[in-house]
Amino acid sequence: MSNRKMLYAGTFDPITNGHIDVIRRGSALCSELVVGVLNNLSKKPLFTVDERKEMIRVSTAGMGNVRIDSFDGLLADYVNRNGIDVVLRGLRASMDFEYEMQMAQMNARLYDDGVETVFLMTDPALSFLSSSIVKEVFVMGGNVNDLVPSGVLALMKNKSQK
Repeated sequence: MSNRKMLYAGTFDPITNGHIDVIRRGSALCSELVVGVLNNLSKKPLFTVDERKEMIRVSTAGMGNVRIDSFDGLLADYVNRNGIDVVLRGLRASMDFEYEMQMAQMNARLYDDGVETVFLMTDPALSFLSSSIVKEVFVMGGNVNDLVPSGVLALMKNKSQK
């Protein structure tokens, strides 16, 4: 395990089994993995930042080196302020790669010296998963039992009953 601080950032609205796969594998590559919940003002999330943080907390309870935080604004500003060494990005398909590569190159111009971006390919069995698809299926009453951790599913069901 490297003595590096890694950040895996996203909106996680909601967190899926694909995200958990990347978190589990990423946490094995560093001494601390920060899961950063982005408060993206251009999106209309179904879940609040605090609800998303709770979903992640429940889903990563057994992962000792995972810490959860939230932020808004530029990813690079968060990285530079918090001493992040590595930014972790998950890739599902080739279309993700082009977007993520462009973002990584822009962020590289904004990061302090020495910050790297690392890409992990998602498990092929989970490559179709996105929070948007899970959210849409859930809101329409579809079965998402195998797409999110069981604790997240319980929180989602609880929210829908309010």
